[in-house]
Amino acid sequence: MTQISKSQLKFLRGKAHDLRPVVMIGANGVSESVLEEINNALNHHELIKIKVRAEDREDKAEMIDTICQKTQAAKVQVIGHNLSIYRKSSQPKIILPKK
Repeated sequence: MTQISKSQLKFLRGKAHDLRPVVMIGANGVSESVLEEINNALNHHELIKIKVRAEDREDKAEMIDTICQKTQAAKVQVIGHNLSIYRKSSQPKIILPKK
């Protein structure tokens, strides 16, 4: 998983604020095709927002953990149903502040 410092996390939260969700997860949960779409979006953007629709908090937390583990991404922020995650790509687009 991507390791980021508190100052980098704060920077990424600010950047994520204006993003729109690029992937939506509904009743079917986290499938292989959803993970593939998330990986593609992370490779292209590095920082993405995902809308996670779940019936209860435990299901949502489990989905979020699964997404972060399977994509090797860092959880930046969760607000309501929106999850922001970050993973540095081979050609960095976001320059993080020094730790």
